[in-house]
Amino acid sequence: MQPEVTGWVRGMAEMPVQIRQALELLKQIADDKGVPRNIRRVATESIEVLLDPKMSPGLKAATVISKLDEISMDPNTPLFARTKIWQVTSLLEQVKDM
Repeated sequence: MQPEVTGWVRGMAEMPVQIRQALELLKQIADDKGVPRNIRRVATESIEVLLDPKMSPGLKAATVISKLDEISMDPNTPLFARTKIWQVTSLLEQVKDM
């Protein structure tokens, strides 16, 4: 079950651009039926973390990077999904707390 995407537009203006881009890539992974269910589940959980208003941007990024690091090594991860995971990780590594 995916988080409601239309509801996240409201807070998008305050988010760093890297988090917005990461959300788009994670949504693509979570919506792709060609990606194994466990990988889609982690992508969905990562979206929920990035949308959590109680966490600082740096904590969100670190939490998601940790989750994605585990699945990027999964042999069942398709190459195109692995590439997107690495893109998300690269984007989130740029996020710092103010």
